[in-house]
Amino acid sequence: QVQVVESGGGLVQGGGSLRLSCAPSGSIFRINAMGWYRQASGEQRESVAIITSGGITNYVGSVKGRFTISRDNAKNTLYLQMNSLKPEDTAVYYCAVDAEFRGGSRVRYWGQGTQVTVSS
Repeated sequence: QVQVVESGGGLVQGGGSLRLSCAPSGSIFRINAMGWYRQASGEQRESVAIITSGGITNYVGSVKGRFTISRDNAKNTLYLQMNSLKPEDTAVYYCAVDAEFRGGSRVRYWGQGTQVTVSS
């Protein structure tokens, strides 16, 4: 059974910073891409930042230059450093892990979500 646990959300003033973390537990043969998504109230979930197993990153335009995604492959941990936060960054943030198992099957797992609230 694979679980994805997130941490690091909270309430911060505009211009502040937060760091999110995410780590899957369970027997996984290989972790491929990992990413952060967010869903604001009344909106659809959107991709915020993705990082491949080789470290290639991709960001949604609204966070470029402010957010940094990184991963520690030895610890199977994903991070999102969020700086210069704006009220429009307020959302529930979800971690996604693309896991591969022996035999070749692949499954995407999601964390439970962590609330990020930015006050103006």
